[in-house]
This record gives sequence, structure tokens and C-alpha cells, in this order.
Amino acid sequence: MALGLLVALGGCSGPKPTARAEKPRYGGVLIYAKGKDATRLDPADINEAESATVTENLFNGLVRFKQDSTEIEPALATHWEISPDGKTYTFHLREGVRFHDGTPFDARAVKISFDRQAHPQPGQVFEYWANFFAPTIRDVQVLDPKTVRLRLKTPDATFLRNLAIASMAIISPKALEKWGVDVARHPVGTGPFRFVKWVPGERLVLEANPDYWDGRPYLDKLVFKPVTDNAVRLLELEVGEVHGMDGINPDDVGRIEADPELAFYSQAGLNVGYLALNNLKPPFTDARVRRAVALAIDKPALVKAFFAGGKLGEGAVVPMPPTIPGYNTRLKDLPHDPTEARRLLAEAGYPKGFDLELWSLPVVRPYMPQGQRTAEAIQQSLAQVGIRAKIKTYEWGTYLDKVGKGDHQAALIGWVGDFGDPDNFLYTLLDAANARPGGSATNYSFYRGEAVHRLLTRARTTLDPAVRKRLYEEAQVLIQADTPMVPLFHAKQLAAFRRDVKGFALHPTGTKYFERVWLSD
Repeated sequence: MALGLLVALGGCSGPKPTARAEKPRYGGVLIYAKGKDATRLDPADINEAESATVTENLFNGLVRFKQDSTEIEPALATHWEISPDGKTYTFHLREGVRFHDGTPFDARAVKISFDRQAHPQPGQVFEYWANFFAPTIRDVQVLDPKTVRLRLKTPDATFLRNLAIASMAIISPKALEKWGVDVARHPVGTGPFRFVKWVPGERLVLEANPDYWDGRPYLDKLVFKPVTDNAVRLLELEVGEVHGMDGINPDDVGRIEADPELAFYSQAGLNVGYLALNNLKPPFTDARVRRAVALAIDKPALVKAFFAGGKLGEGAVVPMPPTIPGYNTRLKDLPHDPTEARRLLAEAGYPKGFDLELWSLPVVRPYMPQGQRTAEAIQQSLAQVGIRAKIKTYEWGTYLDKVGKGDHQAALIGWVGDFGDPDNFLYTLLDAANARPGGSATNYSFYRGEAVHRLLTRARTTLDPAVRKRLYEEAQVLIQADTPMVPLFHAKQLAAFRRDVKGFALHPTGTKYFERVWLSD
């Protein structure tokens, strides 16, 4: 068993099962309200959950996560063999599957999907491939129409579960040939739902795939509706204009739980919200200044204010949740200590503090439900030690683009994990290999600790779980000492549905799967 196998997250809550199970029924249109519209529907070119929530219902990969955990189960591949040296994976593909446009699914489609990410056209940046697969995959070989082989450069303890993430979905080769880069608005997969139309900012409509290899979904149609304001979204749910929603204000949880027409869902989140301090820009090139910022922020007060006193989230000690095996339980959080923060600032040459541009999240995210108010509270904390923060924000797509390029000085941001492994947090968010200011960084702090890089690189290529655990625990000690960022929160993931929505369950990754959801009337 690989380190980090997150079987299931505890503390789940949702509607209690009825004494007599209801029989699912087919039909109906479900409208799901999200805080933000999708940005694009090319799964290979997605780096945020609002788009992935849609594509996960349109596409399949070779493998997928089980319904209630990050364990792997077959999807478009029915079974596979791994060579003794851990460097060759041979996948046997499912028979009789067709893409939504009628194109047969085969090994050639797999190779085309993966090769286009490995060799992008000018201007294209497939971030997940660049960060997770380019260092690992040597090549993709078609052995016969139903057998494909992936050869790795080095063993990778996370490889199989990496294949289950949204970006490794297989796209119709016919659609890629027809639409080229515009396939992002014309998605064609093999998933439970087919794309119908997208009116940006208004609605994104899918319909049931009657020929889905895993059985037709119960719903006739699934509509994603962007509603940016949390309060407005809840009002629409209460009056029945939508059937479900996420992005819930902590203050509204009691109101939802008290409403007999609504069902509230919560589960420990596989996420972290943090303050990215750009380590390439002064004064954050100095670890003393970074640590001073961490000591100045009153994290317990933030948790109390924005996570219902800890009921809906907890303070983060390191940039990965404590539910993940490999978490260093011996580490304690840095205290709120303005006096020590002022001392460190003076020692670093900033006795009177400094001016700071603090970027605030423009959207509701699972790891930070109230970005603007969080920024304002941090602004007040920093003022206590002489740091004069001016809050600034951008439209979400621009915000992500600019943070990825390293334009920020300090930015609130976060990460929803793809699966329960330390590599997916520590390597992704803090390894030197992912600190590329050119626009494809996932290390938004642009931290390049050499010792941490050695530990994280060795951990991802080591197959012994005990050794991996030790390496990650050592890395977390160094990371906290260097303070490249300020870990803030691990939020519970929340959702609410009307009572007539049946069959929904939160998934540890935060993805919303609708293929087994149905409407009772």
C-alpha cells in the first residue's frame, strides 16, 4: 500500500438514510449553483475546480477514484500490470466504449490525448502535465487497439493515482482534429453526461449519455449555474430555483440545517488556504520577514471568525491537511506573537515595517469562503507590527494567471488536493521544480529550498511507505523553519441540496459527481 492512501475522510455528514431505501428514478433536470462559471472545458488545460467539476462529469480517464475515497478502481482501463522496477505500466482497455461523437475509444485515442499534452502547440501550457507527468513519463506506446503501455523515466509512487485526476481524461481524437485548441468549448469525452451548450455567465447544460459504459445516469439533464454571491445562491436554493449549491457562508449553516426542505453536507476537506509570500521579491527574500508575517497573523481569530469557531475548519500548521498519512504530528503551529514579529522585522532591517500589496481572492473557494474579509482581517493583524498592507484583487482568471507568473508580492490562494498523498501538496506547492515564474507555476511562493527539494524528490521516487513517511516528516520541519508561505486553513467542504435530490455524496477530492444522483419528484 502506498503512503498517502486516503481510504476515506472521517466526519462526513449528510442526510440520514431513510428506514426504507427509495428506488432511484430516471428523468428530470437538476440545476446546481456554483460560485463561479467554468473557465474552459478542455480537461488537460484546467487548473481550477470550477471547470473540473464540469469536466469530471463529461470525461473518463484510464482509472478513477472510488465513490467515497481516493482508492483507485478501473475506468477506461479494466486492469493493468506494473513491471517489477515500477517503470512500466501496461493498461488493458475497456471494449465497446465510444466517445459522445461516436468515435470508438482505443489505445490510439489514449496516445493522442497524452502526446498532445507532452508536445503542446505554441502558446499552450498544460500545467498538470508540466508539473506531474513531464518529469515522469518517458513515452506512450500503442501495443494493439486495446492495449497501451506507459513507460516512466523513474519509479513514481504517486503515478497511478495521478492518472485519475481530471487532466488525464481521454478526449475524442476526432474532436481534437476538428476543433484544435477550441476543443475547450466543444468537449467530447466518454463520460456519463454529454455537452449540450454553454452560455458563459448564465448556464452550462449537459445531458445524459444513454450509452454510458457504466450505466445511464438517472438525470436527463444537468445544468451548472454560476451565482457569484453566496447569499443569493442560498436564497435561490431555498425557493427552489436551484437544487444544490456549494460556497456556503459559515453564518448560514444553522439556517440550512433548520430548513426541513434542505439537506446539509459536510466532510473534512482535502485542501489548504494560505498566504503565498513571493520568495523572489524583497522583502520576502528574507526568511526572517516571512516568519514575522506568520507570527503577526492572528490565525486563531481568523478560524473563529470565518469557520464558525472551528466547526467548519481548522488552522493549518503546514501546507497539507492532518488527514493525510505522512503529516508530521510533532510540529506545532507558530504562535500569534506580534512582539517577536516586530523583533524579527527590526533584525531584518525593517524597524518601521514596510508597505505591502496584499492580493485578496475575488471568488469563494472551498479553502477560503470569505476572501475579502479574510484579507481585511490579515491587514489589521499586519498593521499591529508596522506592515502597511494595501488590498488589491483581480478577476479570477487574471488573478490565477498573474499569481502563476509571480506578479504578486503576497497573495491569498489555496489548493484543493487531487488525491490524499503528501506529494500532491508539498511537491506541488513548494518544490523548486514547480517554481517557474513563466506562468505555469504551482509553487506560488516561488520557494526553492534545496534541502526540501532533495527530500521531496527522493520521496516521490521511493516506493517504501516507511521511508516516504520519514522523508515527508523531515521536509515539513524544514518548510516550517523557512516559512516560505503562511498556511492558514483546512476548511471542511460543504454543500447543500434540496431534499428531493437523492444519491449525492461528497467526495474527498471535492469533485461533484452526478452520475448516481436522482430526483424523487
